[in-house]
Amino acid sequence: MAASGTLVSVEEYLRTVTDPDCEFVRGVLEERAGGEYDHSTWQTILAAFFNALPLEWGIKARTELRVQVAPDNFRVPDITLLGRSAPREQIITHPPVAVFEILSPEDSMTRMLEKLADYEQMGIGAIWLIEPKKQLCFRYQNGQLTPETVLELPGSSLTVQLAEIAALAD
Repeated sequence: MAASGTLVSVEEYLRTVTDPDCEFVRGVLEERAGGEYDHSTWQTILAAFFNALPLEWGIKARTELRVQVAPDNFRVPDITLLGRSAPREQIITHPPVAVFEILSPEDSMTRMLEKLADYEQMGIGAIWLIEPKKQLCFRYQNGQLTPETVLELPGSSLTVQLAEIAALAD
């Protein structure tokens, strides 16, 4: 994955069409890892799991939705959990309930930690990193990754065993 050496404006980024969608970090377009089977599987099962929750949980999951974490910084989480009462935005500018990043073989830990830090700086309450090959889950908080077996959402009594979600993978 490479970053474009040419600086572009926010407006130009928002008009740019790439597949997968690039991220925009302080004027630079950054490619995201392409989808592989394990990555796609986890993205699918996480979205399906959270979208299947009863409406009273107040959450909806979206895949690859642009999140403007700062005026000059747009990230594209693999999964974004939004509150059902959150304003409907084409590009998210209010902190989502949670985000999930799913590691791909091409991801570098340095770039991933920068991305997770951007989410935290925006004020996102739950930031999760999934390692699909080993079915590991890490929570990112205060600049640290902590292994977890239970997913919890802030301001909610929702707790889910990672094994329950992993069981949905084929």
